[in-house]
This record gives sequence, structure tokens and C-alpha cells, in this order.
Amino acid sequence: MRHAALNHLARYSTTQTGLLRVLGRRIDRWARAAEAAPEQIAVCQAAARTVVTALAGIGVVDDAAFAAGRARALHRAGRSRRAIAAHLQAKGVPAELAALPDDPEAELSAAILYIGRRRIGPFRHEPDPAQRQRDLARLARAGFGADIAMRVLDLSHADAETLLLEARRA
Repeated sequence: MRHAALNHLARYSTTQTGLLRVLGRRIDRWARAAEAAPEQIAVCQAAARTVVTALAGIGVVDDAAFAAGRARALHRAGRSRRAIAAHLQAKGVPAELAALPDDPEAELSAAILYIGRRRIGPFRHEPDPAQRQRDLARLARAGFGADIAMRVLDLSHADAETLLLEARRA
């Protein structure tokens, strides 16, 4: 069990919950192939929990480091604070680690990256005022607040390009 966990961790960064899921799927495959008894499955699941706890105890699996690294990567990809928190919770990060501080400048930077990548708002090839509601809806579905969404959509193309370059450098 420990060997399987270390092999997974050598290739992927994960949380304690994520590693338990991976080991659980491995146990399920083994149980189906071996037609294992429920007692054997329970013993393997307990062993998996023990291995994950031991690896977390020595710092090999670190939920806080995973959350920080993943949050940075998602922010650089233009994800909103809400979307990042939802992603982290889905990955098994505890809610207190997944909660990000409210930083309007970081949120504006993420929104600029988002609209730049999606080519909406000031980055649209042919400006179309009729698209504003659709662009606002896209930003809302991406988790951005109305104030941030309106702010980025009201930018001129030149200002948006400047902010996009700054956001990419950061």
C-alpha cells in the first residue's frame, strides 16, 4: 500500500483525501479481481488510511502546500477566487485552507486574464455593445462579482492590454 501511495505521489501532487481516493480505487480494482471478502477489503482500507496519515505526518502529503500551489496556478489561469475555492474543496482541501482572502486587485487581475484568454469585452475582435450582457453572464458564471465584471468590461482596449501584460508578469 505504501509503495502504491509513493508511486502516485512521485507523479502527482495531491491532498490526503485525494490520495485516499486513489488508494480506494486501487483497493476496489483488487477486490473485484480477487473476489475478496468484505473483511479483507476493510483491512486494506484501514491500511490505506494508516499509510496516508503516516505520509501526512512526515510532510510528504501537505494539504496546505497543495492548496497554495494550486491556488497560484489557477489564479494565473484567470480563475476567480470563488472558482479556486470550489476547485480546492472538490480536491479534498479542508474549507479553512480553501478559503482565500478577499483581494480586489488579485480578482481584477484574474478577470483580466480570463477575458484576455476568452477574447471577450475589450479584447473582442469587433467591439459589439450587444454582447455586453453575455460577457457579464460569462464572467458571473466564472465566479467574478458584478463590480469586477463591469470594471473589466468598461476598460478600453489599450488599458486592458496594459493590465493583461502586468497580470502575466506577476
